[in-house]
Amino acid sequence: MIAGMAGSPKLSHTAALILHAIGVGYAYGFSIMEVTGLASGTVYPAVRRLERDDLIRSKWEKQSIADEAQRPPRKYYTITSDGRVTLRTMRERYPLLERSIPSAAVEHA
Repeated sequence: MIAGMAGSPKLSHTAALILHAIGVGYAYGFSIMEVTGLASGTVYPAVRRLERDDLIRSKWEKQSIADEAQRPPRKYYTITSDGRVTLRTMRERYPLLERSIPSAAVEHA
């Protein structure tokens, strides 16, 4: 099925779970992996597809922030307005989504 045809794209449960995690504030890859229990080989291809479908956007943090924290820079993800619409549809399709991941208290610049 082609995303964007006849309304919201159809997402797998895994993609919906990742979109939900981003929507509630888990903003970078490792935090998404931790909260969902999914492996990097699942999360990163899914976020690329979500970004390709304009459901999320990404932005690299400033190198100075990463240097201060003594780690590599993080790529932060945010949900788009289309992503929020799709997520509402996915919450109806997968009712347990909302209970599966608590809202995040994630700090980033």
